[in-house]
Amino acid sequence: MEQRIRKAAVLGAGLMGSQIAAHLANVGIPSTLLDIVPGALTQQEEQRGLTLESPAVRNRLAEQGLRAALKARPAAFYTPEAAGLVTIGNFEGDLSRLPEADWVVEAVTERLDIKQQLYQRITPYLNDTAVLSSNTSGLSITTLSESLPQHLQTRFLGTHFFNPPRYAKLLELIPGPQTKPEVMQMMTGFGRHRLGKGVLRAKDTPNFIANRLGAYDLLRCLHVMQTEGYRVSEVDAVTGAAIGRAASAFRTADLVGLDALLHVVRNSLNALPNDAIQDVALNPAFVPAMVERGWLGNKTGQGFYKRVQTEAGRAFYEIDPETLEYRPPERFRTPSLQQLRQIEDVSKRLKTLVFAEDRAGQLAWQLLSASLCYAANLVPEIADDIVSIDQAMKWGFRWELGPFETWDALGLERVAKRLESEGRQVPPLVEQMLQAEHPAFYHQDDQQRLYFDLAQAKHMAIAPIPRTLQLTALKAREQVIRSNASASLIDLGDGVACLEFHSKLNAIGGDTVAMMQAAVEEVERNFAGLVIGNEAENFSAGANLALILLEIQNEEWDVIDQVVSAFQKANQALRHMSKPVVAAPAGMALAGGCEICLAADHIHAAAETYMGLVEVGVGLIPAGGGCLALLQRGCEGLPDKVAIDLFPLVQRIFETIGLAKVSTSAAEARQLGFLRANDPVTVYRDALLYNAKQSVLDLAAQDYTPPLPGMVRVAGRSGYGNFLAGLYNMEMARQISAYDRHIGRKLAYVLTGGDVPDGSQVSEQHLLDLEREAFLSLCGEVKTQERILHMLQNNKPLRN
Repeated sequence: MEQRIRKAAVLGAGLMGSQIAAHLANVGIPSTLLDIVPGALTQQEEQRGLTLESPAVRNRLAEQGLRAALKARPAAFYTPEAAGLVTIGNFEGDLSRLPEADWVVEAVTERLDIKQQLYQRITPYLNDTAVLSSNTSGLSITTLSESLPQHLQTRFLGTHFFNPPRYAKLLELIPGPQTKPEVMQMMTGFGRHRLGKGVLRAKDTPNFIANRLGAYDLLRCLHVMQTEGYRVSEVDAVTGAAIGRAASAFRTADLVGLDALLHVVRNSLNALPNDAIQDVALNPAFVPAMVERGWLGNKTGQGFYKRVQTEAGRAFYEIDPETLEYRPPERFRTPSLQQLRQIEDVSKRLKTLVFAEDRAGQLAWQLLSASLCYAANLVPEIADDIVSIDQAMKWGFRWELGPFETWDALGLERVAKRLESEGRQVPPLVEQMLQAEHPAFYHQDDQQRLYFDLAQAKHMAIAPIPRTLQLTALKAREQVIRSNASASLIDLGDGVACLEFHSKLNAIGGDTVAMMQAAVEEVERNFAGLVIGNEAENFSAGANLALILLEIQNEEWDVIDQVVSAFQKANQALRHMSKPVVAAPAGMALAGGCEICLAADHIHAAAETYMGLVEVGVGLIPAGGGCLALLQRGCEGLPDKVAIDLFPLVQRIFETIGLAKVSTSAAEARQLGFLRANDPVTVYRDALLYNAKQSVLDLAAQDYTPPLPGMVRVAGRSGYGNFLAGLYNMEMARQISAYDRHIGRKLAYVLTGGDVPDGSQVSEQHLLDLEREAFLSLCGEVKTQERILHMLQNNKPLRN
């Protein structure tokens, strides 16, 4: 049923509408992007001699929306070429295109009257099976549907995308009173497997699930900040990474936009007169005043924070809620926040901070305890189960733990006793659990994860999502074959094993390489094939730089040589294994992580995969077979025994490595040569391991034949000479530093095959030896050591 949506129309070319159209294009769905016809000419249009009837004028707003999506950062499109699938138009002259659309998503301004008036205009143009939805952040779907004819109400629902639509995982689907179940089912599958979203069915309550909690959370932060005298930066210090959230409260507000948040907040305050949110109602002298002044956050350059240029360089100042003036932030120094730096586990961080008696601990308790109680009191009003609420906050706001998982981390009984000691009411749901001697909302048995179901008053299994695999569940069922501190080999079933990395940032070290070698041996003996993948945010950030620098400082050159050689051998073993190997990267797959993917004969990537050989950023070059792999891929399809100028091909590879290019999507990874044209891509991240497993099984069923070690054609001495000349000219033009040129010469020597005649054929091992020799020699350079140290300390490259 997912394939039913072949074309779409997006009504409204503002921020959300244009970026929804962009994401539809990302997944190959053509769309028509429409907006209103302007009522007046701009000065530039008058100078060009245009009139109100000129197509450029009539389509101006849609064109501006499309152009903004193309310029968006982070990028709204996988590649700029995808924008060709978006056709612009206007509500006056282009409604005749609507019959082509299988899905029409309305994304105009958040006003009931404007949306309903638009529905009356478009209804005659919709085909008999088209789905109509409103991308509203909290308006009543029931009220919106009342303006539609009965036959269309059955195909109408709310589709609440979060911003930005390409990256935010959450998609809330809200049925109207007449929405057919099969429409909801189809949109769930489409949203999940085609658009790549974490789809939740929300009830038609004000602001649905995530924004209902998010609005309260923000208002609570504002309330406590102003009543207790905390600064903006102090609130952010305890509402971000400290408690497992990707962005702190006011950084999130600036990212989303204060105008959008103000709408959500006012919707909650107006629609929920008896709700606890009224206790933290908005101070009109603060946020509304900022919105009136146009201080909307990142999109206007200032909100809760403002970027300023100081004598020391660029800095972010924070707003003073009393004066509405910006001031330099002050570091929030408390013992509890200092202690958190040494704690990796988010549950332990939460307990350390929330139960601390210092100023940060008191603030964290005030904020989190209120938020937890609010969430517990919303079941079953906004969702029938706690899992949906937890997932909404994790997918929509990128919280590491949802509210009920946070209850568990802090301890239900401990939190309840403290609430009672402060004279505050314990939520009835929590009282019910404690009376029944249930100590936690979740627990794991031998087979699966269970949650407390309010209706059943007992723990129930979380329903698995079809066509997905969960390594955590497989581990619970004791499907681990081998394991060490950095990696594990897991039985996925059906004769397929999975090599999982689980070190910090999935950095590659000795244990990783050892498990790679063990995986090859185990799969060769007992399995049909191997998947290399994990459930972490990033596939692998590359080698463990801190360990490399330590060996350099100790002048352990033989150790470094052995480590690099072992990594090369492990990658070569993967490449030439007799069983199919499918790498399943997602997120960052950098440096050594990228090389592991390139070593696999097949890659099944997540759409959001950021691949790159970035070693030059720390003064090195790829030495795990990355140079070899890109050369081999570049030469695929070239005719044998035909004289060909290889330099243009090698030059593209040199630029990819030498400029440390990183793909912004799997589609761009294909353009850069990291993925082949036929390498499949999965948009729904949670289905990646399942799909990669199917790729292995498909290859095994086709009597898979591994690539044999072969010869590689290289550009030789003349190609190297061309690079030397180009690098010299770049240094003279001050485009690169002298040391950049030095690294470039090393890279060029490897990519052209060393001191060999033009067009020579060299072995794979020859190129691997050149990689390793260049890597080792650069390790001995002081400037490389400076670059590595700077990256470790500042997480950004040094140009020395």
